[in-house]
Amino acid sequence: EVQLQASGGGLVQAGGSLRLSCTASGFAFDDYAIGWFRQAPGQEREGVSCITSRDNFTYYQGSVEGRFTISSDSGKNTVYLQMNSLKPEDTAVYYCAAANIILLGTCPPLVWAHEYNYWGKGTLVTVSS
Repeated sequence: EVQLQASGGGLVQAGGSLRLSCTASGFAFDDYAIGWFRQAPGQEREGVSCITSRDNFTYYQGSVEGRFTISSDSGKNTVYLQMNSLKPEDTAVYYCAAANIILLGTCPPLVWAHEYNYWGKGTLVTVSS
């Protein structure tokens, strides 16, 4: 059974940090890119970042670049999203998702959410001002 379990959300003050984790099971971890997406209340879902564990290729949405860092631990089938200098506009439910990259070879563009085959339940991040 494929599972993606996101955790690590919480309440933090603006300027603070959180680290999200996404633990995967039920598929060949290195054959998939793992992406982080978020959805704020009343807004569309947007891609945040993506990583391929086989070569540590990373990709970020512009608004988080320089503040967020994605990393992968293949031994634990886990991807992390370190979020620093958090802003109130980062408040959202954060989801991790997996995209098969056997053909594509790299992270799908973050706007191609349909390319992500498996999705986990989200974890809520709330940044207070």
